[in-house]
Amino acid sequence: MTYFPEIEKIRYEGPKTDNMLAFRHYDAEEVVLGKKMKDHLRFAIAYWHTMTQDGSDPFGAPVNKRTWIGDTEMETAKNRVEAFFEICEKLGAEFFCFHDVDVAPAGETLEEFFQNLDEITDLIKEKMEQTGIKLLWNTANMFSHPRFNNGAASTNNAEVYAYAAAQVKKGLDISKKLGGENYVFWGGREGYETLLNTDMKFEQDNIARLFKMAIAYGEKIGHKPQFLLEPKPKEPSKHQYDFDAATTMAFIQHYGLEGDFKLNLEANHATLAGHTFEHEIAVARSYNALGSLDANQGDMLLGWDTDEFPTNVFDSTLALYEVLENGGIAPGGINFDSKVRRSSFEMEDLLLAHIAGMDTYARALKAAAKLKEDRFLDELKEKRYASFQEGIGAKIVADEENLETLTDYALAHDQIELESSHIEYVKSRLNDYLF
Repeated sequence: MTYFPEIEKIRYEGPKTDNMLAFRHYDAEEVVLGKKMKDHLRFAIAYWHTMTQDGSDPFGAPVNKRTWIGDTEMETAKNRVEAFFEICEKLGAEFFCFHDVDVAPAGETLEEFFQNLDEITDLIKEKMEQTGIKLLWNTANMFSHPRFNNGAASTNNAEVYAYAAAQVKKGLDISKKLGGENYVFWGGREGYETLLNTDMKFEQDNIARLFKMAIAYGEKIGHKPQFLLEPKPKEPSKHQYDFDAATTMAFIQHYGLEGDFKLNLEANHATLAGHTFEHEIAVARSYNALGSLDANQGDMLLGWDTDEFPTNVFDSTLALYEVLENGGIAPGGINFDSKVRRSSFEMEDLLLAHIAGMDTYARALKAAAKLKEDRFLDELKEKRYASFQEGIGAKIVADEENLETLTDYALAHDQIELESSHIEYVKSRLNDYLF
């Protein structure tokens, strides 16, 4: 059965096409900096927003038209698998991501949930083998059910902790079964509402314990995906422990997890933390901890995680420049953790939205590559830090100076001349690469 009978495989037709269902900028086979565009970007489709989001919001009922809803939850789950892989194939996306509850009904018991997962992931594996589409990462949803009201690994209830551990174990079993390249932890409820009744150190110790259990279990079953932590400062928790990239790296290093964990960074989460996406990527890169990306964007006039499809070429270019500076994103990828707007409720909007996001990142990749080829930003930085390339600056960098010798130098050279960065000119020149 096909769920999109009127839509053929989306193809590249160039920027002048009027065909809505065509790529205007994303040419998967185009070579950029010696590598195919598809291999730079490693696009993945998010199962949750694509298949389970219904268009409802706190003020309105579901509006999305979806033809895969069956008579039972399991029938719907099976239909979704068929429809999802059809979407991936039509878009030419080679990877996908999912939470456990996205793909299978939770059932009445944990045992029933696991049985449902086994049945649905068997079907997913068949589709993967038929299509060649690969699992970028999977994860356990340990934030939606009421049992996780006070957290999963940070919970105050040991039985909830055990339940969360069971979900992680099952998630790793599924990751091995499907050949997952990464495994993500996002702590939506790993935080606190108030410190009045919270033992922050105890909760974070317990979070680290669960992560170490995951590492040990992966080794036991002979499966070692790249483990990823996904920072977010708030929502749904008032304060989440993995606030941003820097905070999360402090956690990773404090608990000795840097050999196994890197970061999965989301654009809208960066916004909520008061950062740009490129800032978060640059922080991760400075720790050699850039793992994977969730592509979306927030609305600057709203204070929550809107998960819009990325259409901002400027921001996306600066993000991908950091990725190029990192030497690439593999074994991670660029996952569209994005959902169609409530007013985009037709089936075809799922494809149109992904086309928009993929075209945006294609334009951004080419602009970032041009920046890198021209060494525009490299030359700016080299000039800005030139004083550390010779003389006293070179000695500082070589650790040949101390407070006493530098004081002597400063006393003899206290008439300092600064040089303007001409930052407005720099930003104007940056526009030349984008438009």
